[in-house]
Amino acid sequence: MLKSLSSNNRTAFDIVNIVAGLGLFISPWLFGFAAETYAAWNAWIVGAAITLIAVAALYAFYEAEEWCNLVLGLWAVIAPWLLGFSAVTAAMWAHVIVGLVVAALAAGSIWFSHNHPLSAA
Repeated sequence: MLKSLSSNNRTAFDIVNIVAGLGLFISPWLFGFAAETYAAWNAWIVGAAITLIAVAALYAFYEAEEWCNLVLGLWAVIAPWLLGFSAVTAAMWAHVIVGLVVAALAAGSIWFSHNHPLSAA
């Protein structure tokens, strides 16, 4: 039974977070919402932050980095409604998808770093 997240799995989580962060960062140009101020700036800032935190976690893992990415991921999910760009479909979906991926990976990394066993049932 897997009890803790090995460093190889944690590295894979961080690499996926780097790709997701970069994806969010380039999404305003890729999906054509760079003119939407709140959506574009949020994508650039949150995408860059996710990427930088994941890169830092590759070099020295600290649980605080995962908590930061969890918060950033959750922010990315709710930002379209709080910042008022939910009507910009491409921006909304880019934020929601990346946010869910980043938040799920960060939550999984936090969960497994505390040696919580998987269900034995």
